[in-house]
Amino acid sequence: MAVVVNGKIRKHTALLAVSKFGTIIGMLIMYLAFSIAVPHIFPTWKNMVNIANQATLAAIISGGLTMALIVGEMDLSIANVASFSGVLVTGLMVQSKMPMGIAIPIVIAISAGIGIINGLIITKLKVNSVVATLGTGSIVIGLNYAYAQGVPIASGLPESFKQLSLGKFIGIPNNIIFMTVVLFALWVFINYTEWGIQIRATGGNPSAARLSGIRVDRIKIMALAIASVCASITGILLASLIGSGTSGAADGYLMPAFAAVFLGSATLKDGDFHIVGTLIGVFFIGIGFNGLAIFGVPTFVQYFFRGGVLILAVGLSSVARIMATK
Repeated sequence: MAVVVNGKIRKHTALLAVSKFGTIIGMLIMYLAFSIAVPHIFPTWKNMVNIANQATLAAIISGGLTMALIVGEMDLSIANVASFSGVLVTGLMVQSKMPMGIAIPIVIAISAGIGIINGLIITKLKVNSVVATLGTGSIVIGLNYAYAQGVPIASGLPESFKQLSLGKFIGIPNNIIFMTVVLFALWVFINYTEWGIQIRATGGNPSAARLSGIRVDRIKIMALAIASVCASITGILLASLIGSGTSGAADGYLMPAFAAVFLGSATLKDGDFHIVGTLIGVFFIGIGFNGLAIFGVPTFVQYFFRGGVLILAVGLSSVARIMATK
């Protein structure tokens, strides 16, 4: 009997360890494998900076998505908001001759408004968040094409705007600095502020949070607004990076963002969404894509990797939650 019990304990411990540290272990294995396979390219400092720089935009949009998921809501409109932000900010500067310092805050404010609308639809009209954000995302796509007619806005962009993403500060790419600032701010906000505590309480048990005096609906609206703001920052930096506002430019960020956040939820914690885990998830995907690109694998393999990571992420997250309840 004791042997059976000990066996069950060991099995439970092993599964818990896999669920908590599987992402980190997998990332280290990938890093070592790619380093051994192409030692003159992959493990170099230049390539490590390149991986971090490539991961920046995904990390920012994923950080915002993390906030929405913490309160128990999905946001499928973030990629559409990012694309719209890139088009709108370039349009305001090129077509309306608006200074960059005014155009960027206006676009971020409009995106926050989209997040607030998402929150109101979900909390006041009681529409499921998947349906609500799919709907608003489609409307945002319509606004995008209505504004730019699907034509990239590139000619006339100020060089200072392009340098937002392409520039460097003391040798560090600006986007790495932006990513660090945004994610650190989110981490501090969620862990060390009263609002952050209320966000986590709302996600943990909305009924108990409401009984304790937390205005759950307001907290959810705030989280969705933050998700849209992060999406907007991503879209603005992407437009700066590619030198144009292009309809649909950021649409491909949706699946990687969900994969990173779910991978992160299974990392270090018992299936809970958190900023540090999200960052680890982003770099897991970034290392994988970078290694595959160095090997020159076909595009379809990269899609296999992306889809497989998403399935793995959700699976690990589910295992972590199950283990936490036993």
